[in-house]
Amino acid sequence: MSIQHWPEAERPREKLLSVGPQALSDAELLAIFLRTGCRGQNAVELARGLIRDFGGLRKLMLADKHRLCSTKGLGPAKYAQLQAVLELAKRHIGEALQRSDTLNNPDLTKRYLTARLRDYDYEVFACLFLDVRHRLISYEELFRGTIDGASVHPREVVRRALELNAASLVLAHNHPSGIPEPSDADRRITRRLREALGLVDIRILDHLVIGDRSAVSFAERGWL
Repeated sequence: MSIQHWPEAERPREKLLSVGPQALSDAELLAIFLRTGCRGQNAVELARGLIRDFGGLRKLMLADKHRLCSTKGLGPAKYAQLQAVLELAKRHIGEALQRSDTLNNPDLTKRYLTARLRDYDYEVFACLFLDVRHRLISYEELFRGTIDGASVHPREVVRRALELNAASLVLAHNHPSGIPEPSDADRRITRRLREALGLVDIRILDHLVIGDRSAVSFAERGWL
């Protein structure tokens, strides 16, 4: 049955306007994005099928271009729109982080870094460069490696921190395995970076290891 023939309170768009987006299911939210269904399926039915076939909303959103574009009911335009939605969500969190004191908002910092890093299938080492009031100057991904690790060069981190006139840093990297438990190598590179940055009076406030569902903070464990 076409969504137009549903009771108004059950139509996804009207439901969102009436009670807010948090009241909608994943399929209903996706149906608003899709706007239309395909032959034999309305938008909600199509959305349910896509979520089922891809193994969840997150896997659908992160599917590669070839798979998404070859799926019935989708295509290059929808792929571009999905990528734009994902990037907007990351930038939205980033703007909130820029307006806050990073040191006093660890949950927002974790959310931002998790959104940025957790979906890479290779290791990425990133830095939040902060001013003297712990406000964000810049987020930068400095090193990329394979699933086995990334080569991190302290001199490059120091050089970039000085270029940005940063007073402190939050370090972060992901574990593609999804398990955020820091390794001995993670602790060693953190010590090397702390020593190198300390020579130019720049502090490391934290090092976050990003997993699939959680993040481990060096500061919270008393390792800094």
